[in-house]
Amino acid sequence: MTRVRRGYIARRRRTKIRLFASTFRGAHSRLTRTITQQKIRALVSTHRDRGRKKRDFRRLWITRINAIIRGGRVSYNYCRLIHDLYKRQLILNRKILAQIAISNRNCFYMISNEIIK
Repeated sequence: MTRVRRGYIARRRRTKIRLFASTFRGAHSRLTRTITQQKIRALVSTHRDRGRKKRDFRRLWITRINAIIRGGRVSYNYCRLIHDLYKRQLILNRKILAQIAISNRNCFYMISNEIIK
């Protein structure tokens, strides 16, 4: 029986997977079966954490706004500020409000005073 030389397609696929896992440690970067499992796990984690990152940043912005608005006024809080924003139909999202609150507190206090009036 003559010798059969295998094609290069499987080897190409494996090297592509190895390039993905080149930064992994130990067997996770060397063994093909383990690499594929770790690749699936890594992609699942990134997909899940993209949504989690959005939630975490929103929580951070809310915390910052609430801390600064409570520091300025004792009887005023985040919940009432957002409610009054919607009532006045001012289109400012939480990210922009948090940036204004950190960088320029006077401007933030002016916005809140306008909303209160």
